[in-house]
Amino acid sequence: MLENLTEKLQSVIKTIRGQSRFSEENISEAMREVRIALIEADVALPVVKFFIDRVKQKALGVEVLKSVTPGQAIIKIVQDELTSLMGNENVGLELATKPPAVILMAGLQGSGKTTTVAKLAKILTNEKKKVLVSSADVYRPAAIEQLKTLAENIKVDCFDSSSKDKPNKIALATLDFAKKYLFDVVIFDTAGRLGIDEIMMKEIKQLHKTLAPIETLFVVDAMQGQDAVNTAKAFGEALPLTGVVLTKLDGDSRGGAALSVRHVTDKPIKFIGISEKTSGLEPFHPERMASRILGMGDIVGLVEEAQKNVDTKEAEKLAEKVTSGKNFDLDDFKNQISQMKKMGGVGAMMDKMPSQVSDATSKINPEEGDKSLVQIEAIISSMTFHERKNPNVIKAKRKIRIANGSGVQVQDVNRLLKQFEEMQKMMKMFSKGGIGKMMRGLTGRFPGMN
Repeated sequence: MLENLTEKLQSVIKTIRGQSRFSEENISEAMREVRIALIEADVALPVVKFFIDRVKQKALGVEVLKSVTPGQAIIKIVQDELTSLMGNENVGLELATKPPAVILMAGLQGSGKTTTVAKLAKILTNEKKKVLVSSADVYRPAAIEQLKTLAENIKVDCFDSSSKDKPNKIALATLDFAKKYLFDVVIFDTAGRLGIDEIMMKEIKQLHKTLAPIETLFVVDAMQGQDAVNTAKAFGEALPLTGVVLTKLDGDSRGGAALSVRHVTDKPIKFIGISEKTSGLEPFHPERMASRILGMGDIVGLVEEAQKNVDTKEAEKLAEKVTSGKNFDLDDFKNQISQMKKMGGVGAMMDKMPSQVSDATSKINPEEGDKSLVQIEAIISSMTFHERKNPNVIKAKRKIRIANGSGVQVQDVNRLLKQFEEMQKMMKMFSKGGIGKMMRGLTGRFPGMN
């Protein structure tokens, strides 16, 4: 996500870093490069001009302290202005109303609206809200069934609407059902179109009037770039939007929508979609996104993800085994893989890492990494309890059985056992001689490490 923009901005910052002081000449030159980077990222032109003017004004007016280099100063200015451009702080859902609080979802077809309904329902369910989802998308084939299936998967109630009913009739029936069965929140999915049209806008205005939602969220595909911003603006003129949800930020997004939509619509980005999984929706934090764009990563987000998904007791047990260097077995290895998958897999974790780390691991293909995690789990699951506790007993015949049972080649089993053996050696080194000794051992094994 946003790799090209990050790379260009880092290049500009490196250029400034080599200067001894700020001047109008070097700032203007740097801002020309930033302008090109933003335009290539499909940021709306008025937003590009506004941002460049702000950064230039701040940079030329700043007193660079002796303890701070121009490079450090420009990073701070650009980070602050990026954060400001995207809204300064996270804006959560406003649900303080007489139940049920209605959330109306709007957007074009293909923006990920229906899956976003399920993802949002899951978040609210985790916050102990009683949630009902409902769909009035009576035009797209199987749209209503899709929502019912998603709701069943996340164990959330779904109103039993039908594509034969009129959208406004579905809205009234959903409200009656929600009040009767005391739901806290209703998330109402509406029909999308391939483009904005008069019939669509008339319908959604009527639904808004019927439902009187406390939140009206516009769901937009981040991969549409500047088109996404223009669409959001059109919806904002037709409906009293309260916020935006940017989806597909895990795809080949150039970043234009993320940087433009808040400034153009004057509506906060409340959530971002980071994967297709029902857990792939997270609150939008402008300061964290600014850090990621500048290659600083999002360590706070990574820690929050870990706190949410990692089993604390299991983590403590593992820490004890690591420090003692004893009893670390293949079941522990498998548990670590499971925890990693819960945190979104290799791609999601790399996306939040600072650029120094992601550069060092640039040869890792996130998709291949995630496939590898699944493969490791399958191989270990094909082993007996005794084999997982005592990998040294796994010889030729057992390897063939395990490979057949997990659908892999024998060399894949050998590779896993080799990885596990290396990990055990590191842990023993850690327990006996501390981290310094372990790092010296790593340097010996990988000569390129310093």
